[in-house]
Order: sequence, then structure tokens, then C-alpha cells
Amino acid sequence: MNVKPDFSKNANVAATAPAYFSVWDLEAYYGESYIVQGVSFNVHEGEILALLGRNGAGKTSTLRAIARLDDPQVTHGEIWLDHQPLHLMRAHEASKLGIGLVPEDRRIIPGLTVEENIKLAQIAPPIGWSLSRIYELFPRLGERRLQEGVTLSGGEQQMLAIARALARDIKVLLLDEPYEGLAPVIVDEIEKTLRVIKEQGITTIIVEQNAVRALELSDRAVILDTGKIVFDGTAAEVLENESLRAEYLAI
Repeated sequence: MNVKPDFSKNANVAATAPAYFSVWDLEAYYGESYIVQGVSFNVHEGEILALLGRNGAGKTSTLRAIARLDDPQVTHGEIWLDHQPLHLMRAHEASKLGIGLVPEDRRIIPGLTVEENIKLAQIAPPIGWSLSRIYELFPRLGERRLQEGVTLSGGEQQMLAIARALARDIKVLLLDEPYEGLAPVIVDEIEKTLRVIKEQGITTIIVEQNAVRALELSDRAVILDTGKIVFDGTAAEVLENESLRAEYLAI
């Protein structure tokens, strides 16, 4: 399917766009598959939003669409960051504006050390956190800065992937399954890191199958089911609603 994006239905949206980050009526396809079906939500500055749902609900696809990757193909809708129209941008332009995506597979570059992986993210502006500031947040990475990145443990690789995002001047951090395959004690460390990042005013959207841990960390939650939003509210509401969790999160 090759559909030309249609952003004309909300031609006057710029005048009323929320102050920080919003997704409005987003639709996206993988080929003929209609995977993101009219998704809309707002995120406040410095907030952590859990984007949840069962496997195949469209969570990762929504993150990829926000990051303006080529797949899935966005055919309709709008994405705004601090009054800037991300939906009119390509991935590299959205990155320059402040979108930082940490994909599920982490994308650590083989043959490069920890420090080289981080420095590579700073090869072009806008530059974010300094190496010293990154190593203060991730002392393990400082200890292993000359070690090849792909030889790190799973938890350390996740730290490196987040550190590489922070090396850019980001406003919105998109995390896809950051806890996958990690021991609970390592998840604790990642959560502490994300709280520090929140204190720095960075907005975070987290996709995570470990829904309870994600909800305990987050301010708000959006639940997807077959590409559509079925809940948008506080994380506490989801934790307190057993029937909602059972129906859409299987917990």
C-alpha cells in the first residue's frame, strides 16, 4: 500500500496545538495492514507515559511512527512537539528537534567501545549530555568505557542505549521494552535512572510488557487494543482496576 499522507483535515491545528507533545488521529500501515488506527493522546512536559497493550496491539508501531521512521507508513494524523509539526518531518529531522528512540534491540554498534558508541551519537548537533554527566548517571558505563559495547551484559547494554539517546539534546525519550530479559535488580536500576531523567524535565513514553513495573513508574497510561486506544488516564487508575488489567493487559 502506498498512500499519500493526508494532513489536511486539521489544517488549523497549529493555532490550538497543546503546549508540549500530542498525537492526533494517527493512522499508519505496514503494507496493507492497518496497524495504528486513529490514535490520539497528549503528554505533559516531564511526564512519564506508559503505552501498554497485549502483543500486536500497535505499541511499537506507534513509537516508530512518532519517531518518523519509514515503517510503518503514516497516512493520516498529526504529531506535535512544543508546537513543532513532527508529522511533516523525516526521522533525522525529528531527531534534531528532540525525539530520542531507544529500540527494543538497542542497536549497539559492534566493533565500537562503550565510549565510541556514545561519541558517535554526538557527531552532529544538537549535542546533549556530556560524557562526564553520562558516566555520573551510569557509573558502570564509565568503568567499562573502553570495553566493546556488544560484550556488555543485557542490563549494561540497555544503559548504553539510553546513554546514547541522552548524548543527543532530546526532549522526548521513546523506550521500547527496556526491561525485556533483565533481572529484577537491573530493572530497579533502570527505573532509578528514568526517575533521574524525569527530574531533568525530559518527557518519556515507555512501551513495556512488564506492565505493573511500567505503571508503578509512570504518571499516566494509554492502553492500545488492535491499534486503537481503549484507555487514557492515570497509571494509578490502571493499577486499581483489576477488570481493565485482565481484559487488556492479561495481568
